[in-house]
Amino acid sequence: MTASNQPDTAPDTSSDQEIWSTGRNTGPKYNEPPKKNRVKWYRCHVPREELARLNKRSDLLGFAQTLGYLGVLAGAAGAAIYSSLNWPWYVTALLVFVNGHFWHFLINGFHELIHDTVFRTMWLNGFFLRIFSFLGWYNHHHFWASHTEHHKYTLHPPDDLEVVLPARVDTKGVWKWGIVNYKHPYHLLKGKLRNFTGYLNTDDRWTGMLFPSSDPERRRAYTRWERIVLVGHLLIAGVSLAFGLWVVPLVITFPMMFGGWLQFFCNAAQHVGLQDKVPDFRLCCRTIYLNPFVQFLYWHMNYHTEHHMYAGVPCYKLSRLHRLIKAEMPPCPDGLRATWKHINEIQRRQDREPEYQYAAPLPTPGIRRDAERLA
Repeated sequence: MTASNQPDTAPDTSSDQEIWSTGRNTGPKYNEPPKKNRVKWYRCHVPREELARLNKRSDLLGFAQTLGYLGVLAGAAGAAIYSSLNWPWYVTALLVFVNGHFWHFLINGFHELIHDTVFRTMWLNGFFLRIFSFLGWYNHHHFWASHTEHHKYTLHPPDDLEVVLPARVDTKGVWKWGIVNYKHPYHLLKGKLRNFTGYLNTDDRWTGMLFPSSDPERRRAYTRWERIVLVGHLLIAGVSLAFGLWVVPLVITFPMMFGGWLQFFCNAAQHVGLQDKVPDFRLCCRTIYLNPFVQFLYWHMNYHTEHHMYAGVPCYKLSRLHRLIKAEMPPCPDGLRATWKHINEIQRRQDREPEYQYAAPLPTPGIRRDAERLA
């Protein structure tokens, strides 16, 4: 499928400020900025006035999403801790297992707060971002740098290396670690202890691009946060064990040992099997329908095409955006079962035809053209 036979319809005339979240990440500082591809994205038409309303953040809705999700974590972890003191061990084991499912979705809240779109009051985004970063052992300095590039150049390597196709998902192998991943604490602590010393894996091409030697402050900020996270979690675990609360490390420090399958099947569906190097988000991103509770846990990222198309729209308004542009969207799978049935069909064909990528049927033609190289 080539660009030359596709009409240039509905060109993107919106300003960057209308499309992107404001963010505070200006990107790495280079002595000589590298040449980048400029992607002229096709976006489904949204009237400017309607887009302005969609882009409007709400502290009330932000608190509902953020505190609601943190409330689920606190309730699940608290129930397991209470059970360890009062109820039979098998009840505690079940609650620890259930608790882990919810904590895996921390990465999705962390992702939304990176975009600065959850709260209207900007400092609240930064405040809760650091809470989510700490609880999930994440480093927002790395993700800020990486995710900015991912949105500008989605699936256009080498400018986006956060997601690279083809990606193979072993859906049967997920169950080997997606129920109980007993190796998780070892691998987590091994990596964090190494980063505590100031190590930064710049041999990795993507990390080297995001943390160049010309930007030492970004490197220092990365290392400072790694040290805060490691020391903080070790203190929580140590104090808890000293008081005989052995379950606390299982539900707060290492909860992601348990129940990773649900979040994985949600998150891994975003791009796998689709097309790269095309400037139409409907062809490189996947929107799926989920039940309301899982959608809430997932921070509404099941509307992933919409999120990439208009990244300044808060997650809690993506369903409204979807309804506005639904007539221009390809068919959306209903539920994880239907989603992964389709993805597995794509992967089986890719086994036979390694170059195959699924081209979603589009109600409107869109724009398919190669990214233009900046002069």
